[in-house]
Amino acid sequence: MIDAAAFRRLGHLAVDVAADHLERVGSGHAPVFEPMTPEERARVLEQPLPERGRSPEELVRTVRDEILTHPMGNGHPRFFGWVNSPPFPVGTVAELLAATLDPSCAGGDHAAIYLERCTIRWLQELVGFPTGESMGLLVSGGSMATLTALAAARHRAVAADGGDVRRAGLQAGPAPLVLYLSSEGHSCIRKAAELLGLGGGSVRVVPVDGAYRMRPDGLRAAVHADRWAGRRPFCAVASAGTVATGAVDPLDELADVCADERLWLHVDGAYGAVGVLDPAAAPQFRGMERADSLALDPHKWLSVPVECGAVLVRQEATLRAAFSLVPAYIETEEGKGFGGLPWYSEYGFQQTRGFRALKLWMVLAHLGRDGLVAHVARHNAPAGRLAQLVRAAPDLDLVTPPTLSIVCFRYRPPGWSASDARLDALNRALMHAVQAGGEAFLTNAVLDGRFVLRACILHYGTREHDLEALIDVVRRTGAELAQN
Repeated sequence: MIDAAAFRRLGHLAVDVAADHLERVGSGHAPVFEPMTPEERARVLEQPLPERGRSPEELVRTVRDEILTHPMGNGHPRFFGWVNSPPFPVGTVAELLAATLDPSCAGGDHAAIYLERCTIRWLQELVGFPTGESMGLLVSGGSMATLTALAAARHRAVAADGGDVRRAGLQAGPAPLVLYLSSEGHSCIRKAAELLGLGGGSVRVVPVDGAYRMRPDGLRAAVHADRWAGRRPFCAVASAGTVATGAVDPLDELADVCADERLWLHVDGAYGAVGVLDPAAAPQFRGMERADSLALDPHKWLSVPVECGAVLVRQEATLRAAFSLVPAYIETEEGKGFGGLPWYSEYGFQQTRGFRALKLWMVLAHLGRDGLVAHVARHNAPAGRLAQLVRAAPDLDLVTPPTLSIVCFRYRPPGWSASDARLDALNRALMHAVQAGGEAFLTNAVLDGRFVLRACILHYGTREHDLEALIDVVRRTGAELAQN
């Protein structure tokens, strides 16, 4: 057992190690990413469980020397991969405090429950989601948020047809349910459909337009075709910022289609929903407030330490009906019984839940609304600047203009045509070489069957010279590879 004095010394050591790490990677002087050697991997992977315990101080020093030396890279201002942001330092402090309290957030009459209700309301207000009869909860991320929302959509659809999906499963409905997403929809939507028993054959892919946005006319046509064939359309999933290009579907038009066709509208805003905070980007999010449910990930664009996702559902009663297994005679009511608020375990799959709200609350309260607006805009503007640098380079092709903080482009050597079949292999090799080199880090997307380089700007420390360094290493590496 560690007493208070020893814990204080250990905490100071850990904070020093953490601060040194954040300072080192945040300065940009360290490599963005450095592959582990086979020996380093084996030392971590194959270590035996010690027969006798090691001192906490020794463990912290081991973390410093063997773990923090090989980060994913997302703490570096030249990390442009996937959709991974660095943690705000205030959020890392919150993790310590949350673990110190260590409550179960299934429900009850303690501060963590009320703080989660508060932060959910803050998120709703920030993105314009209605707060009246709605409900939300914090989950691990966009995948679990999507699964939760689609479970509620499935429950409502079967109940509307006179069935009970919780008692009889999908056999309760008179016709097979059908879900709609665009060709740019995230893979977690398909996973959710499989876990909910819908099966891959119940997922319809709606075509996109030239800007990779779902076509409302395509959705309407697909719904009519399925109804004609005796199926039961029940839900459409739109994107508020796809992971490939950052495209925002025409949400208002899709909401019209869903209203006409009696479909649940779920919006996947895991990455991009908070883009609505940028006044320059806000118009393209018109209609998001009409969604029946919305998924968003504060651990992406808002730099809250992972894991911290959120699901918002317009009708509290629908979400509770889909998940609550508490007998009616002991269900809680607001203002009555232990806790005052309904238990979160009645609104999702988890019973024991971690205290995610504290780090979210600390980040949101630290920045304030003005700071959050500036934070989001600070990433969209550099994406526009990166697109300008791509256009200015004679050996780079901009694939699609950025709508949020993602830029997609390709390296094309002088004299090569844009349709040259070798470009896919060249750009794939270029991506791997840049990642291993450590000067910058970017990933890829596949658009219209083409392998393209993809840079997602989510680091609050990224500056103009970091963008220039990315362009320089891509062009230099591409030229070297093309010669071979």
